[in-house]
Amino acid sequence: MTSRNRGKVSMRWIMVLCLISFGLGILFSNRMWIDLQLEDGLLFTRRRLGEFEATLDECVSDKVKLIPDEEVIKEFSKAHEAIQSLDSSVAKLRMELPSNKKHRKLGNFENLNGNSTFAGNAVMRKKVFMVIGINTAFSGRRRRDSIRETWMPRGKSLLQLEAEKGIVVRFMIGHSATSNSILDRALDSEESQHYDFIRLNHVEGYHELSAKTKSFFSAAVERWDAEFFVKVDDDVHVNLGTLAATLARHRSKPRVYIGCMKSGPVLHQKNLKYHEPEHWKFGDPGNTYFRHATGQIYAISRDLAKYVSVNQQILHKYANEDVSLGAWFIGLEVEHVDDRSMCCGTPPDCEQKAQAGNVCVASFDWSCSGICKSVERIKGVHSICAEDASTLWNALV
Repeated sequence: MTSRNRGKVSMRWIMVLCLISFGLGILFSNRMWIDLQLEDGLLFTRRRLGEFEATLDECVSDKVKLIPDEEVIKEFSKAHEAIQSLDSSVAKLRMELPSNKKHRKLGNFENLNGNSTFAGNAVMRKKVFMVIGINTAFSGRRRRDSIRETWMPRGKSLLQLEAEKGIVVRFMIGHSATSNSILDRALDSEESQHYDFIRLNHVEGYHELSAKTKSFFSAAVERWDAEFFVKVDDDVHVNLGTLAATLARHRSKPRVYIGCMKSGPVLHQKNLKYHEPEHWKFGDPGNTYFRHATGQIYAISRDLAKYVSVNQQILHKYANEDVSLGAWFIGLEVEHVDDRSMCCGTPPDCEQKAQAGNVCVASFDWSCSGICKSVERIKGVHSICAEDASTLWNALV
């Protein structure tokens, strides 16, 4: 073999080693595919290609670069075409899958809990069984305290519930229309005391409950990888262990919507409280809504929560929040579960059912759409209708 041929072979091996180095760099690069950060992954791949080209310049001297090597050029072209194909495939995936949103800044409670951990810019969501959002308002401080004193664990017990049972409980609330208002500052102070809020990117208002519901599911899906997401009002009594056991019976169903299903009248009279401005969409006057879960409490599975989160910009909002939620699912392959234990009355109703061995998931008064005078009465309801203290901690979830 002539010295010229030996030089060609040596340079071929140098180039092959460079290609191998480039490939290994791609293979072990910062868990590029683990977190499915598609845009960052593409940028990283293109950057590594540029680095490889620069490295190739260093590996090959000016003299050798004058020597044509068709095989090496062919291999390099194949690598370049593969990366272009990857670019196209990822672009296609981006069109088919919901994009990853930037994670909002976590509050103190999330940091203390370790609900989310960070790997670079990616957020690793903690797997839990269910996330419960208690709908509340700026004026609801006394209601929140009454719940903290009855069915909702506090402090270390709340942390323990999340760590051991995967049950997350938060008061959900947005912000006022005025930046850094006295209402927001008061809520900041309460949050620093209890660390039991999920703050939403939502302007609070009674007629914006449908938008708030979408905001809750979106925020919750971003932070937790839960099997179920539950919404409950802050004037309802809940037995958490019984709720967990009830939902666990449906965990094999991919798209399930659980609550007390109803079908009330569509009110077209403008002077009525639950007037539906778009009543004409539901047919002639006197018609009723489709079946949907009453708004005091309901649960949806992971896939449905993701569906709401991804499509929130195009999901239509009706006058009533519970009707809106039902409308979002009515045309999908969703199993509606009518569970009457989620809408028991206050004593004597929930008391009699508990004595018969049928402990209620939730109790409230239909006449008030919640427990009437809940601040004064919820402790009495809890003392009579609460599940055994061991039920929650012995729940198999």
